[in-house]
Formats: sequence, structure tokens, C-alpha cells
Amino acid sequence: MDFMCETLADLAYRHANQSDGASIPRVSLHVAQKQGWPIGTLYQPMLGIVLRGSKQVVIGDRTLHYDGNHFFIASIDVPASRVTIEYLPEAPYVAVRLAIDQEILSNLVVDGPQKDEGDTTAFAVGAMTPELLDAWSRMLRLLDAPDEIDMLAPLIEREILFRILQGPQGAVLRQAARAGSRISQVRDTIAHLRTNLDRVVKIEELVEIAGMSVATFHRHFRAATAMSPLQYQKTLRLQEARRLLFADADATSAAFAVGYESASQFSREYTRMFGMPPARDAARLRASRN
Repeated sequence: MDFMCETLADLAYRHANQSDGASIPRVSLHVAQKQGWPIGTLYQPMLGIVLRGSKQVVIGDRTLHYDGNHFFIASIDVPASRVTIEYLPEAPYVAVRLAIDQEILSNLVVDGPQKDEGDTTAFAVGAMTPELLDAWSRMLRLLDAPDEIDMLAPLIEREILFRILQGPQGAVLRQAARAGSRISQVRDTIAHLRTNLDRVVKIEELVEIAGMSVATFHRHFRAATAMSPLQYQKTLRLQEARRLLFADADATSAAFAVGYESASQFSREYTRMFGMPPARDAARLRASRN
């Protein structure tokens, strides 16, 4: 599989550097010429593979590592507090990502009795299989045959998701695809948190949305996201503040925009998550644009 990954890495890198090249719906290419400092990001439902190099992701209290022999899957929005790209000195880091379409996924999940799969996580790393890598190979080679994308890409996209559903990490996707599942209930509360970043959301609001008891909700939320609802919202708020700082907001304005009433508390929590105070981090972020 190493030779296949290297071949696909060269193909993806070539197309990532073509501003007017072909594109495949929901497929994105990511390259990095050098290793940067750890960043945070919000993973929306996606499947990611690294073709060259590797990546380490910290989500809640879990640390995951994946490379060409593994894939990363997320079935709901999960904020990563730290993402570290590990590249090879002699060649750029290359990765590809497939955004998961909820309708396509739901159509792939067979109708019938909903199997109780316990407290299922909403993200995981799984072992790459030859069949899955072959499907990705055919998908990426469509970049060299743009006239075939409209016809073949949807079929290969379904195959890629099917391969995941049939494997050990299938429960991650199945639970997200079924209305009324624990993960879908957690997803509803996450949507509420994301639209209310400028205030502290009370647990009673989330429990009502999820339709669970407080204890049950906490258990399922932590199982899905590896963090408590409070930790999840704090991570979202700090990541949004960081985005505002990158867009040239000052630290005080960013803090108030995401609901902090105390600038000192904001600075402490920001430093704890990103490793340096807001003003210094903002200067570093802005310097990276130049």
C-alpha cells in the first residue's frame, strides 16, 4: 500500500497546485511544505486519509495518530484542540478528505430495526484496507479524467462509505445516519451549542433537546465527543475567538464576541488551549499570512 499512497500523493499534490484544475464534489486536497505549530480545528463529518506524512489529533481526552495505513472518520462536528502535521523532510505532506453527505450516508444504511451499539464514539481511526485504498485511488484518478467525474465520482463515493460501514468503524457512521440514535441526539445539542457561542448554554437546555436525563446525556455526550458539554462549548468558543483574532480582531473584542465577560479568564483559558496568550498568538497567526 505504501507504493500506492506515494503514487496518489504525487497525483494529489500536482492537482492541489493547479488553480484551474479539476475538482471532485466533497473531495478536498491538503498539502503542507513544512511542519507548522500545532493548531486547533473543527472537524465536520468527514473521512480523511494521509497519503504522505502523518497527523496527530487531540480531541477531548483522546489522542489519535494516523498515516497512510490508517484513516480518520468523524460523523458529527468534533473540535480538535490540537492538530499536528508530521511531514517527511524530503517531500511535502499530502492528505485528502471526503466530506460526508448525510443523505447519501442515510441511503446506504439498511432500513430495519435499529441495533443498539452502545455508547458509540463519533470519531475514530481505523486501519486502511486494500479495498478502501483502491476506491480512493479510482476517485483521485478522476482528477486526470474530468469528463468522467460527474458519472463515476458518486458511485465511488458510495463505495468508500460502504467500505467504512462494513468495517470495524461502521458503527461510527451507522449511528449518525439513523434518526433518533444517541449520536443523532447529541448532534442536535451540538447544533444548539454552535448557534449560541456568545453565551453559556445551560445543561437543562441541552437535556431537553436531547430528550434524555442529565446523567444519560452526560454519558452519551462524553462517549461521542470525548469531552463534557461544557468542555465542548469552551473549545468551540476559543476556536471561534482564534478565528476572529486571525481576522484582525483585538483580544478583548474576540473575548466578548464569544461570550466571555472576563478578559483575564479568556486569556487564561486561551493560553491553556493554544499555548500562548491571545495577543502573542494573534501576532503569530497574522505573520503566517505573509
